[in-house]
Amino acid sequence: MTAESSPLTTAQLAALAGVSTATVSKVVNGRSEVSSETRAAVEELIRRHGYRRQRRRSASAALVEVVFHALEGDYPIEIIKGVDEVAREHELTVGVSELQRGDAPGQGWLDGVLRRRPTGIGVIAVFSSLSEAQREQLAHREIPLVMVDPADDPGKGVPSVGASNWNGGLAATRHLLGLGHRRIAVITGPDYALASRARLDGFRTALDMAGVAADPELAGRGDFLIEGGLAQARRLLRLPDPPTAIFATNDGQAIGVYHAAHELGVRIPDELSVIGFDDLPSVRWAIPPLTTIRQPLAEMAAVAATMLVKLANGEPLPQSRVELATELVIRKSTAPPPKKRP
Repeated sequence: MTAESSPLTTAQLAALAGVSTATVSKVVNGRSEVSSETRAAVEELIRRHGYRRQRRRSASAALVEVVFHALEGDYPIEIIKGVDEVAREHELTVGVSELQRGDAPGQGWLDGVLRRRPTGIGVIAVFSSLSEAQREQLAHREIPLVMVDPADDPGKGVPSVGASNWNGGLAATRHLLGLGHRRIAVITGPDYALASRARLDGFRTALDMAGVAADPELAGRGDFLIEGGLAQARRLLRLPDPPTAIFATNDGQAIGVYHAAHELGVRIPDELSVIGFDDLPSVRWAIPPLTTIRQPLAEMAAVAATMLVKLANGEPLPQSRVELATELVIRKSTAPPPKKRP
């Protein structure tokens, strides 16, 4: 959109493109019955000039779109709880979408959002990554976007809410060091995820500050899934000199470590200390209950939903990036390392 021009209405876009207002409406609302050439022409005009939508929705019908990379486990439930708390206060409806384990939404997802836009106030994308083109499409249609725990850089001007992942990784590792552990393994998350990299950096910093050399053999590349934690823990626990503690950078992978330890007859915490990250509700019922870093997921989601409501109402945000504190929660899965036999 040029600095000197104002966003165009449907009628103005139709005149410039040489098509009907109905055709433009189909394009901006993600309808499929438009030729690819016409769609591209209208999209280019929107990209260049912007689009001014007539606001005709009622607040009681307004929809908040919450988009997850995958709907699995406790993580999405905690996010939905936080969004729903704010949605009920503002009489909003919450819609949920899944990206089928992809970190970047496809065009089909975006088309669905565009079709629902007449009754929507905006999108909350959770642990996801949007391309620049997708962010532009939402912005040009005046669809507010807020990201929670973004997988990568959310992009210029896109508000986001996250947790202090680096501090959490630091606190987890310091806890293990304070118990006397020195052979501490880490199971990371996916390389593309900002949270994964920050937690790993916190882990490395704690080791460095304690004068403990990081052993590459004790680093396992995970994927934030139980299966990944299981596979990496099997390898780590079969080493000639296995670790006495494992920092799993999310709770799912920590549960995978539990399963590997059970398979190999390794007792937690007598022979192996385990610490996770998230503090999902179910981990307090693990045997033994899991020591972990609490990431305030519901609070993060509530903050994001509040930001979205402000954007939809045309209110400025006091800050575009919010980071909430993490907290060490000590339970029964960590203890001093076993004494070496003489």
